[in-house]
Amino acid sequence: IESLPNSISELKNLTTLLLRGCYQLRDLPCLSMLQELKKLDLCWTEIEEVPEGMDLLIKLRYLDLQVFTLKEIPAGLLLKLVHLQHLSFDVYNEKTSLKAEEMEPLKKLECFTGRFEDINEFNKFISSMQQSKENLIKYYLHVGSSFIPAERDKTVTIGGVQNWEGELIMHPIEIQELIIVKCDYLRSLVDDNCSFKNAIDLRIYDCKGIECVVPLSSFASSSAHPFQSLELLYLQLLPKLSALIMKDAGIGSATTSTLAPSTTFSHLKEIYVGSCSSMKTLLPHWLLPNLQNLEKIQVEGCSQLVEILGAETSEVEEKGSDALIKFHLPKLRELILFSLRNLKSICSKSGVMVCDSLQLIRIIRCDKLKRIPPFVPLVGNGQPFAYAPPSLTIRSDTEWWESLEWDDHPNFKNVIRFNPPWRIRGMNNVWSF
Repeated sequence: IESLPNSISELKNLTTLLLRGCYQLRDLPCLSMLQELKKLDLCWTEIEEVPEGMDLLIKLRYLDLQVFTLKEIPAGLLLKLVHLQHLSFDVYNEKTSLKAEEMEPLKKLECFTGRFEDINEFNKFISSMQQSKENLIKYYLHVGSSFIPAERDKTVTIGGVQNWEGELIMHPIEIQELIIVKCDYLRSLVDDNCSFKNAIDLRIYDCKGIECVVPLSSFASSSAHPFQSLELLYLQLLPKLSALIMKDAGIGSATTSTLAPSTTFSHLKEIYVGSCSSMKTLLPHWLLPNLQNLEKIQVEGCSQLVEILGAETSEVEEKGSDALIKFHLPKLRELILFSLRNLKSICSKSGVMVCDSLQLIRIIRCDKLKRIPPFVPLVGNGQPFAYAPPSLTIRSDTEWWESLEWDDHPNFKNVIRFNPPWRIRGMNNVWSF
């Protein structure tokens, strides 16, 4: 279908017009006579202009204009469609970027997909929603140029915004997923307004300036609990990232744990870190009490990473050189380590892991890793190097396994279950780990 007949304009009692997926549709007749129309879906058509007379469809409740070819949103169009509950634009299409004043009259809006010109317009929109005391049930709000699909009902993507330093106004809209791409001015996320306390997913990609997810200064306020609901943390291509939580100048390790609220990251289930070339220790010992719900750790291509779980020198000195530091991660099930060329240890030399739920350690191309960390059970009298989590399997290539050093505990090798990869049938030199 490339066009609709003019007779469509005579269907004065028509309430629904669905043209979604009419990929060749380029032309629509005047719609001004369709005064009873409540639902209009033009998603994935090829129209270049909004149909004539759309501003007169004042009973519209549902309007989908996810159309990449659309050249503009006519000035004043949305001001007249005050009963809209569902509104969608194509976030790929820069020409349909919105200004906050165009959205202000839409007090009944429940589901919205759209793109804003810049952070200022985005924040103005959020402020107008706050003033009207309305909440969106489902939204995908986009600022900037880069695009990654949303996976949650309430998602914000900020892409390629070069003058943004991390501030957001997110009340009263409770964000579930925050995606940040190519924002090179960003050094960390600022959470003065507790904007992120209900976020479930946080994904940060290809931001050249980011040094940490959140600085300790964010915890200065007693009410600040950023990322207390976060379940997934995904960090990739962040060359300056050195820590999840960055210590501020003048703050020593002795006070660090008291400044990080126990609620921050307390619901975190999965961490993925990839190609973050400045990180040397993934998780410091003082942060582990916040990570008691962590189930999966996956780390790839971090060229300077030396250890996964680390204890600071002051902690070791405080406990004494012969004391064991316990790394408690009671719900951890998977640890996946891939292409970490400088990784030397999974946990500090003076540490033992308390991870009774651990089922899989998968290690691929980590040639400097020569030791499996000792484990002790959460309860009971299991001794290091004589115990392993009951369901634990280590998967790696046989050559790496045979190169491991067991020091004075050769029997530890017999405690741990090892499975080499298996060849995929019909594919030479292709192995599954």
